[in-house]
Amino acid sequence: MRHVDHRARGRDRPDATRPPGPAVRPPPHGVPAVPGPARRAYPLRVTADLRLRPVRDDDLPEFYRHQSDPEAIRMAAFTADDPDDRRAFAAHWHRVRTDPEIVSRTVTVDGRVVGYVLAFPVGKQTEVSYWIDRQHWGRGYATRALDNLLRELPQRPVHARAAKDNLGSLAVLRKCGFVIRGEDHGYAAGRGRDVEEYVLELTA
Repeated sequence: MRHVDHRARGRDRPDATRPPGPAVRPPPHGVPAVPGPARRAYPLRVTADLRLRPVRDDDLPEFYRHQSDPEAIRMAAFTADDPDDRRAFAAHWHRVRTDPEIVSRTVTVDGRVVGYVLAFPVGKQTEVSYWIDRQHWGRGYATRALDNLLRELPQRPVHARAAKDNLGSLAVLRKCGFVIRGEDHGYAAGRGRDVEEYVLELTA
């Protein structure tokens, strides 16, 4: 997504309903668009047994609970239109799990489900997204989970998006080697208004 450890999610584009926005704007003056920290330049804090595995049916109730947290929804911004809609939630995860082009992984810590990470196609690009239960923010789980997912992906570049004020998610992406390449904006159901976001890229 930490603060959304969210999950960042840049954002969960597989269930986003709005079409891609206008051409991504370059970053404003003062925001670097040149390569930043090298991949995994920041040491990852290893304090628990964090693992990724394929998503199972019994993970979904936990994911539903995680996505229903009001503070996590506000921070993520780009969320499902109605996080309480169980039918839409089930349909979304059916699409995610049956699409061969989407890589979906459950994040567990010491055997407990704490969230998920995704990689999915958006046009000709690959984007990543993630969501960590708010009870587990601030422990480095999002960074470690995303780092592990990126090791699975052979393709580069990889892209991500995060609301400009989602500082936790931006920090996760930066630690994993992403750099800001531009800006975009769109309606964010989690806040009920248009929200500006950064578009980031990992090339190495």
